[in-house]
Amino acid sequence: MAGSRFARQLFLQGVAAVFMFAFASLYMQIPGLYGAQGILPARRMLRPQGKGRWQQLWETPTLLWEAPRLGLDTAQGLELLSLLGTLLALGALVLRPLRHRLTYLLLWAAYLSACQVGQVFLYFQWDSLLLETGFLAVLVAPLRQPRLHKQAPQGGPPGALPHEDLPFWLVRWLLFRLMFASGVVKLTSRCPAWWGLTALTYHYETQCLPTPAAWFAHHLPAWLHRLSVAATFLIEIAVPPLFFSPIHRLRLAAFYSQVLLQVLIIITGNYNFFNLLTLVLCTSLLDDKHLGVERGRDRSKKMPASWPKALLPALALLLELAVYGLLAYGTAFYFSLEVDWEQRAVRSRTNFTFHQFSQWLKAVTLPTMWLGGASLAWELLAALWRWTQVRGWLWRLWSAVQLSVFGAATVALFTISLVPYSYMEPDTHGRLWTGAHRLFGAVEHLQLANSYGLFRRMTGLGGRPEVVLEGSYDGHHWTEIEFMYKPGNVSRPPPVVVPHQPRLDWQMWFAALGQHTQSPWFTGLVLRLLQGQEPVIRLLQGDLTRYPFHKQPPTYIRAQRYKYWFSQPGEQGQWWRRQWVEQFFPTVTLGDLTLETLLTQFGLQDRSPPRPHRASSSLPRVLHWVRTQLSPLEAPTLLWGLLVAVGTIRVVQALLASYPPPPSREEKQRTAPRKEPGAAGELAASAPDSCSGGARTPRRKK
Repeated sequence: MAGSRFARQLFLQGVAAVFMFAFASLYMQIPGLYGAQGILPARRMLRPQGKGRWQQLWETPTLLWEAPRLGLDTAQGLELLSLLGTLLALGALVLRPLRHRLTYLLLWAAYLSACQVGQVFLYFQWDSLLLETGFLAVLVAPLRQPRLHKQAPQGGPPGALPHEDLPFWLVRWLLFRLMFASGVVKLTSRCPAWWGLTALTYHYETQCLPTPAAWFAHHLPAWLHRLSVAATFLIEIAVPPLFFSPIHRLRLAAFYSQVLLQVLIIITGNYNFFNLLTLVLCTSLLDDKHLGVERGRDRSKKMPASWPKALLPALALLLELAVYGLLAYGTAFYFSLEVDWEQRAVRSRTNFTFHQFSQWLKAVTLPTMWLGGASLAWELLAALWRWTQVRGWLWRLWSAVQLSVFGAATVALFTISLVPYSYMEPDTHGRLWTGAHRLFGAVEHLQLANSYGLFRRMTGLGGRPEVVLEGSYDGHHWTEIEFMYKPGNVSRPPPVVVPHQPRLDWQMWFAALGQHTQSPWFTGLVLRLLQGQEPVIRLLQGDLTRYPFHKQPPTYIRAQRYKYWFSQPGEQGQWWRRQWVEQFFPTVTLGDLTLETLLTQFGLQDRSPPRPHRASSSLPRVLHWVRTQLSPLEAPTLLWGLLVAVGTIRVVQALLASYPPPPSREEKQRTAPRKEPGAAGELAASAPDSCSGGARTPRRKK
């Protein structure tokens, strides 16, 4: 088994990078989303209920309970957490000693604290995925970073510690649950677009925030879209079991297929840090041998193998080819792939029914759990074998303690994860061990394990629904209020904002799928725009001069629902076409009975006084100064600036590492020749190379 030390370092760096993007993106939006005059003020979520301090913290686990002690309100506390999280993640990304267990524990706790008050704007699956991944990073990260190019201490364990690969296995299990469930739910939802293999015909123009490349992908041939859907099912349902394959090349094939899928999604859609986080999870399929860390070591150890050992690679190759052939045959059979040579196309259709798929899912859900359990058991046995190689009773005792703790934690987290994983198949969920349900219920609020199922149903089959806000001073002449990122102006190209997530724009996409009463926060948005609150306006337009009512708030606001389609090739100057459908939100003004009724109905009239805090603290002034300095920047610019800063620092580190450090005093003393007594010794010490009697004065080699 190849080691995974370098792969774990890649994972930890990737998690730090995603945390940095997530915190920085959230920080730029806090005043408009959660400030005292924001859409959903965060202080509404933290109301003391007379409970004990620790009970209150356990039921609502957020560090923001302590914000008043620092002289901050809830929104300011959230800003402080986001800034500290960004800086801490940046430090862990560029400094190896900061990739410490405590660092990732603080990052996880800070993001969990934000999610407790984030309300609907932090209810996305990738937020839950980041929390689960962040907690696994706490277990994967070492307590002490081993020194590079240093041997293990005398009697200590050679190479990796026995327990180190156990938490990293949980990352692979999380990747399996994410991908397999995402593929399954597309079919269990009975969505006609997925079953008809036509989902990608609509996906590129109906996704939340498409990129310019999505316009070109949308106009690809229909047969290629259908073939791409079949390939998606192959990558998300058939390939994930190969994550646990004992054959190295099969795991690598699974790795590169997942990378291909995620890269294509990144190119055609703005899904913030989600696809980057999925790529980080894919590092669990790598090992040091494939990454080149052990390549030279393997070459030096090559020896002639006996024929039984030489037979094993041949059998592995035959099994590998059999797996590839089975995947190809299964894809061609279950999706009826046929090559039309005349049309130069590949025809495809679903060759199974919903009942057949349901029976198949019922048959394989429990075996996939057993597959995960068997793979975990193998990792436990491998860790136990590594423990037997530890020399010295003290090191062996310490390794046994670590192995016991991390082994128990790994088994417990695996057991907990079975509960949300089994949601996709109700019969299996009902037959699951009751102890797993109790254990999951005890820690569910910490989001240590979650259920996943992305792109369950394809929306906008008859056109992309889009809500367009309009404002007016007299109620007769209306001006559209354009957002920075979501579609509005048909002549504006789709933006590229990854890894930033404009959370208001995302919720506007969800709001367009139903009635405004199903999105209570929308009434809060209308209220703040009527009041002319600048933090909320900055969520729509970072440059206030581009907001049509920047001089004076509108007197009236309403919202219309349109249907959008990508423009056809040849339509110059247009990226979209649209058609009016209906009124989405009625015309309202401040003090209007309709608006007041909606605010009361949704509990958005927050007249409670703010929580008391120390007025003498200087921390609010510091946060205000930082906000003033960063407010002129748009969020994508800030995130890309952080990425450039990280790249620059890494280049400088690489250049500095290329120069050998000056020798220390101890090394100088070791390399200096020793003087022998007498003149002959002095002569030999002063000129050992030029001395003709080389046999009498042998050189000392270090």
